[in-house]
Amino acid sequence: MAEKSKILVIGGTGYIGKFIVEASAKAGHSTFALVRNETLSSPAKASIIDNFKSLGVHLLTGDVYDHESLVKAIKQVDVVISTVGYFVLADQVKIIDAIKEAGNVKRFFPSEFGVDVDRTSAVEPAKSAFSVKAGIRRAVEAAGIPYTYVSANNFAGLFLPSMSQPGATSPPRDKIVILGDGNPKAVFNKEEDIATYTIKAVDDPRTLNKTLYIKPSGNTISFNELVSLWEKKIGATLEKIYVPEDQVLKNIQDSPPPTNVFLAIGHAVFVKGDQTNFEIEPSFGVEASELYPDVKYTSVDEYLNQFV
Repeated sequence: MAEKSKILVIGGTGYIGKFIVEASAKAGHSTFALVRNETLSSPAKASIIDNFKSLGVHLLTGDVYDHESLVKAIKQVDVVISTVGYFVLADQVKIIDAIKEAGNVKRFFPSEFGVDVDRTSAVEPAKSAFSVKAGIRRAVEAAGIPYTYVSANNFAGLFLPSMSQPGATSPPRDKIVILGDGNPKAVFNKEEDIATYTIKAVDDPRTLNKTLYIKPSGNTISFNELVSLWEKKIGATLEKIYVPEDQVLKNIQDSPPPTNVFLAIGHAVFVKGDQTNFEIEPSFGVEASELYPDVKYTSVDEYLNQFV
């Protein structure tokens, strides 16, 4: 086996970033996390930072907006994974510039981890958010930087505890609102599994300049099937309130941010079936559970057991 790549995660203390840093360190990669000074001293991030230290992660102080610190950090690694949040997505051009200057990066993973932004029918305001990610893809390609895009679809931890019901903290036991007719299939992946698959792809030539889709069969399920699965677990039948597409579109227009963004994403995923309405062609993509059958992922069925 060739030596494992050294990995830098930018945005590593964020929602998905912390799982990716941990997966990288546990897989035996020399792992670096770029963190701002204020993050190092933030009580809110203390447990994450402590966990990184216990895993032997190298903490590098720096910032996306400090070019010198960025180049210095990138020069120490082979692979850069960005997991920056929504408000920093467009500024990943700064990471691209730093990678070009450093000149040593074998692979760049821009911050993605959702729907495939090149294959989405999302309406505004989600459309603009997705177009920012698509713009970063084009910038990576124009710069000639080797890449992998990770399309992880839905984070289980954000969708399943509430079953996508606004304001809910646990899956409903009496009634449920379903966007559209509930038949298009969506994909729900546990965050730890997304991180495991992402790190597996780092040194894999099969994922070079491709999109890695995380779409295991046990996590690809329609909203109606999801509700039915939940009903079996709790031994009850829920009242189902279906919202037709024209009403969903009206609700998006009438809602304030960020509700309108979540609704627009819900429309793309649950009404239009954006996560599953295309075939993965070898020319542009590969599917993670097929590439790595050894990974024991958590299925939606297993995930829901914690709420019964």
